[in-house]
Amino acid sequence: MTEHAPVTVLAFDTAAPYCAAAVLSDGQLVAQAEEPMQKGQAERLMSLCDDLLTSADLSFDALTAIGVGIGPGNFTGIRISVAAARGLALGLGVPAVGVSSFEALRYGHDGPCATAITARREQLYYQRFDGTDAEAPILVPVQALPEHAGPLFGATGRAPTFPIAEAIARLAADRYKTTTERPAPLYLRPADAAPARDAPPVILP
Repeated sequence: MTEHAPVTVLAFDTAAPYCAAAVLSDGQLVAQAEEPMQKGQAERLMSLCDDLLTSADLSFDALTAIGVGIGPGNFTGIRISVAAARGLALGLGVPAVGVSSFEALRYGHDGPCATAITARREQLYYQRFDGTDAEAPILVPVQALPEHAGPLFGATGRAPTFPIAEAIARLAADRYKTTTERPAPLYLRPADAAPARDAPPVILP
């Protein structure tokens, strides 16, 4: 008789000023951490993941799937996590599942609701859910939230049911068998960095 191989998911997110990760094994949370930080996620992410796996007596080779937060949020932070997830998935030969911050905030609530994420400049990233359907996410002023049914989760609303990395892990565990696309960043506005104004150098004949 073949012994059951546990479904083990490593999930992480750096779309906001933190480095968050969680390990889920057969539906049970076995390790998680969230470290606030304005910068340094690129240097900390993989060591944090390694620390959590070690604390759970697991290795990267034990992973069934990778879950990653795709934003919206900090432009550079999102790229850090998505690139790490793609690299791990390729190296380990496992699927990587992208999960939006909206989905993670809503996880655990099945009815109508809305989700909001701080977007700076007195704005919010916002998405409304009507049962199982979701409207397209938008960028709105803090003082002009659209009307919605059910609770609001996230910025200016209630705290989510699950910590961000755990929610991503649970959603990835539900979806990894049917995932067909690689994770891709969810950007709702251009990056803050502006292109250089100086003219490019010219090679003289």
